[in-house]
Amino acid sequence: MSDDKQLLHLVFGGELDNLEEVKFRDLNDLDIVGVYPDYASAEKAWRAKAQQTVDNAHMRYFIVHMHRLLDPDGDGKF
Repeated sequence: MSDDKQLLHLVFGGELDNLEEVKFRDLNDLDIVGVYPDYASAEKAWRAKAQQTVDNAHMRYFIVHMHRLLDPDGDGKF
């Protein structure tokens, strides 16, 4: 196994019911942008999508640190 860790990040978004909480209007309409190998590339994709939807106040995009979900202890063991 390589010493290089994959720090996977998921970028996704959707239209919120209201601006006070993260509850999506329609889960079937979520925009799964992609999975990225590091935070920098995920942030670049997130910024691009957020900029495209700037006119819709209810549209929000998020970055999920998948590597933290896969390895919550951070010890490299699953």
